[in-house]
Amino acid sequence: VVCSMSRKGNCWDNACVESFFGSLKNEWTKGRIYESYEDGKNDVFNYIEMFYNRKRRHASLGYVSPAVYEEMHEMKQGRAA
Repeated sequence: VVCSMSRKGNCWDNACVESFFGSLKNEWTKGRIYESYEDGKNDVFNYIEMFYNRKRRHASLGYVSPAVYEEMHEMKQGRAA
């Protein structure tokens, strides 16, 4: 695996990551002040694991949460078997 980043200010190469960080900043960390690096790190972890990956609705998934999408997928797989 090779890390790759485009030049500063070029969001087109990293559109998915730019979108994620925009959501993180606007929905979660905007206006928050953390007492320590660890506090900020834990809060971002909670955003990703408890909200973004489980509850937040995603346009790419038909505006359902990843958890609901996964349940729908498992139900379809169960019917097909």
